[in-house]
Amino acid sequence: MNPAEHLASFGRISYDTAHLIGAVILMMSFGLLYQRRLTAVIRTYSLQAMVLALAAAWQALVQDAPHLYASALIALLFKGIAVPFALNWLVRRLGIHRTVETALGIGPTMIAGVGLVALSIVLVLPVTASSTAMTRENLAIAMSVVLLGLLMMITRRNAVTQVVGFMSLENGLILAAVGAKGMPLVVEISIAFSVLVAMALFGIFFFRIRERFDSLDIAYLETFRGERR
Repeated sequence: MNPAEHLASFGRISYDTAHLIGAVILMMSFGLLYQRRLTAVIRTYSLQAMVLALAAAWQALVQDAPHLYASALIALLFKGIAVPFALNWLVRRLGIHRTVETALGIGPTMIAGVGLVALSIVLVLPVTASSTAMTRENLAIAMSVVLLGLLMMITRRNAVTQVVGFMSLENGLILAAVGAKGMPLVVEISIAFSVLVAMALFGIFFFRIRERFDSLDIAYLETFRGERR
């Protein structure tokens, strides 16, 4: 095999692998929407974060960008291990009801999710027509993950699951960043630090809601404000 054929073969393998990893992350987003148990939601988020770390490591190899290996390690340690551990601790500490309350049924939610994926493809692919196929499809998948995370925040009534939706949304932003020729390591470090600060604030927020309403169902907040009877 001559060098040109070897390079073309590596390009096909790198494209197929990146596409496969991105598709797994997207399927994990649908898994978050499908789960009805709080522990399963946290576990699925942890798996999504670990696959995100794999995506960053693969892009580090493909782009010859060693700093993305550090990004992959940060994603694995903070998003895949530290955040799920903290959420599980909060669930046990607060004695939260383990069934996820939804504002919209699972079926309609999944249909809405498919519609958002189609919307992402329609919006992203024409805008990125001048980019490489890998970049275009990576951005389309990342946009889909972001919108599905937002959908989870809208359709879940439990505060913990809304936080998981926010974290999943942030995973989509990271996926877009590492696929678009990577991002500076300092950005990933600052994001990881922001996530830890957010988790601390969310923990305090959870304790206050639990103390005031004896539940983390946000419907009680609406009742308290007089929006519901």
